[in-house]
Amino acid sequence: MVKHDFLYNTISDKIARQIRTGVLKSGERLPSVRMLCQEHGIGINTAKRVFVELESQSLIYSKPQSGYFVSQPNYLRLPMAGASKPSIVPNHKEPAELISRVYSNMGRADITPFFIGVPAGGLLPLAKLKKEIVLATRELKEGGSEYELLHGNLKLRRMVAVRSLSWGGELKHDDLVTTSGGMNALAFCLMAITKPGDTIAVESPCYPGILQLAVSMRLKVIEVATHPATGIDLDALKRVIPKIKACLLVPNFNTPLGSCMPDENKKEVVALMAKHNIPIIEDDVYGDLYFGTKRPLCCKSFDKEGNVLWCSSVSKTLAPGYRVGFVAPGKYQEEILKLKLVHSISSTSVIHETVGNFLKTGRYENHLRHLRKTLQENYVNYVNAIAEYFPEDTKTSRPQGGLALWVELNRNIDTTELFEVAMKKKICIAPGRMFTLQNQFQNCMRLCIGLQWSDDLKFKLKQLGDIVKMLS
Repeated sequence: MVKHDFLYNTISDKIARQIRTGVLKSGERLPSVRMLCQEHGIGINTAKRVFVELESQSLIYSKPQSGYFVSQPNYLRLPMAGASKPSIVPNHKEPAELISRVYSNMGRADITPFFIGVPAGGLLPLAKLKKEIVLATRELKEGGSEYELLHGNLKLRRMVAVRSLSWGGELKHDDLVTTSGGMNALAFCLMAITKPGDTIAVESPCYPGILQLAVSMRLKVIEVATHPATGIDLDALKRVIPKIKACLLVPNFNTPLGSCMPDENKKEVVALMAKHNIPIIEDDVYGDLYFGTKRPLCCKSFDKEGNVLWCSSVSKTLAPGYRVGFVAPGKYQEEILKLKLVHSISSTSVIHETVGNFLKTGRYENHLRHLRKTLQENYVNYVNAIAEYFPEDTKTSRPQGGLALWVELNRNIDTTELFEVAMKKKICIAPGRMFTLQNQFQNCMRLCIGLQWSDDLKFKLKQLGDIVKMLS
């Protein structure tokens, strides 16, 4: 990428983030082309590209002879959901029964699955993947029936290493270990660096699977205040450092908020944790699902001491059921390999070879371009529908990528009750109480934006809004 392209992407992303997070308000005038050139040391053509990109995202508009101004698209008119304020006292009030009731609906064809955070099958390249499976059985020794290397499929690891260049990872294939999905990678990491009774820090709200995993391992969990745009509150994190053994973060488009930590925050948290010799487990499963012009960096991008255990998978981007994950565990690689040998010996050879081939041919990146565009359009469609059909005091997150939309309702609404009533209409949501071990978020819910948009889906959102009004 040439220098002016890099600057164009950087500047447009920065301004877009300032608009989406409310730093730049609707109606505010932006710097002129000439001023932008002077501020950033760029040429006129590059400055014009910045404004064209922002206009294409409906974030700004131009007035003849007056310049560029911040617009207010419909999907930005709803107030942003508030930052969380959890107690810093570890709590284990796991909503196990609620989680079981919600996830018992997995695989049902007769419901609208707003609750499950994966792309719908119609958004995935299923036919191409079937062909790759046939090819993998032909290419692998003994048709893939033998155990593979303990590190995992070589082709897959090489392609993941190549892709890490896009976020500054500069990984080598030997830095990576394959796993049976992203949760398997997180489990190995927690087993490698903690023991029962240790305390870990996580964002609040947090993916239920992470909370359940920690509780099952008899770990204490401190939930840290988190902003729906910028992620975990670093000052709040600093205050709990004396209490924690490890930190598990989802810096890029976490679920359920969809927040993305600014690069300077990622750099700071890596330095902070390295100073105190506290490892960071980074779950980057949503990093490829960005709505902007470039992929965000990772905490691992700033890791110079091997203190960050970077985990990811293709479960949220390509094939949830394939269970293909990987981890770059830094200085903890030996422990991870020992755990993999004990718990799984080998990954599924044919499936991992299939995904490796898919990445190598470039089909994965082509698929991602279409998926990202669809998810961003879905986000806009969802919020427009919510603005039209839900009560006026409804708030939403403003995800910059990922699969989740966080909806904050009036405090009189209990989304667990909303879940029960909505199920009678064959609509399944994820109540906010699922995303915490504390008594909070009862008036919130997560909606998956990975479904195929249609008039029927819009009608389901209308029905959901009607139920919310009824319960108000």
